[in-house]
Amino acid sequence: MKAMEKLSLAEKALEQGQGILRLAPTWVPRSFCVPGRRIKLHPDDYYVLGGERGGIDERWLSSTTPAKNGPLTGENEGLSMVVVNDGNATQQFLLKDAISELKDQLIGKRLWDEYGAWPMYSKFFDNMGPLPHHIHHNDEKAALIGQAGKPEAYYFPPQLNNHGGDFPYTFMGIAPGTTREQIRECLVNFTKGDNKITNYSQAYRLEPGTGWDVPPGLLHAPGSLCTYEPQKASDVFAMYQSLVNEAIVPEVLLWNGTPKESIGDYDALMDVIDWDLNVDPEQFQNRFMPPKTAANGEGYTENWVCYKSAAFSAKELTVAPGATVVIKDSAAYGIIVMQGHGKMGVWDIETPALIRYGQLTNDEFFISETAAMAGVKIVNTSATDPIVMLKHFGPGNPDLVL
Repeated sequence: MKAMEKLSLAEKALEQGQGILRLAPTWVPRSFCVPGRRIKLHPDDYYVLGGERGGIDERWLSSTTPAKNGPLTGENEGLSMVVVNDGNATQQFLLKDAISELKDQLIGKRLWDEYGAWPMYSKFFDNMGPLPHHIHHNDEKAALIGQAGKPEAYYFPPQLNNHGGDFPYTFMGIAPGTTREQIRECLVNFTKGDNKITNYSQAYRLEPGTGWDVPPGLLHAPGSLCTYEPQKASDVFAMYQSLVNEAIVPEVLLWNGTPKESIGDYDALMDVIDWDLNVDPEQFQNRFMPPKTAANGEGYTENWVCYKSAAFSAKELTVAPGATVVIKDSAAYGIIVMQGHGKMGVWDIETPALIRYGQLTNDEFFISETAAMAGVKIVNTSATDPIVMLKHFGPGNPDLVL
């Protein structure tokens, strides 16, 4: 007992979970979004942070990345918390701090030696309407404002898409044949009402159970499906569309990723655009991601759902009703349970139907590399309902061979 008392909270959590950390839900509002109400938050809580903050339409997963939400951003907004039993009390502390303390014990030597941090996170993005045509900067451009570049990917979980929202289509890139001068003129016209930038793009219908790859430098206007979104550990972006769904986009968001000395320089905005990537005539073939088989075994199937980026990857694991399986992976990962209930290692796992703001759940965990490599035992205690979980990995996943 004395030895246990000397353990830090991070060490206690790792020991209690036998290499698997339990995480608390992390809710993030966006002032420019209207919630799609599909992420299981209680109807009374979507605006619990106040109208000025906007509605909660994101849940961040396995995040050590703070949300960049302007001057009203709350303390630790966007950061995942580890839940640990400390005596008779339940305590929470930052996943970021656990990784800083436990280092390669948690995320593995390969990632710790190269990054010294957990270099990705995932989220549920749940908007009733489309987002503006916007862009994420590459490492070089993001470094000008002290951030990392941001590749991301989309997967549309069937469990969270009982309706498609107002516009289940995503604009992607710039239509071949468009000139740079035409796009620059749209940016110059940003404050004149509708700058009509999506006139020069192409929209694709979104299909639950599929996904898209979105490298930095690619203009995209996400549609209104609820989206599982693995991404590099960054929150850098700039909005290039001035009117979306009849709502004006504030000009400050056009310059959001621009260094102060370059604000007002439209050529600096143009330089963020990877032109060849945007006008790719094979945009659909190169960016669309249907699921691909990762593994099939007795009682389970596993598919890659995000697999085109070097910065992260993601799988969907399905465990059949009544099955007991041991799943091995070669890297640390976070998980979110989408359907079903049962056991995972020492933990009870379950899919909540409704979550109050601040309530703890048993649907989100972080699996250390050691536990992942040894194998995670999952028991589906239902006779009828499969367990479905999404698993998000960092860069360079050794198992990602397609």
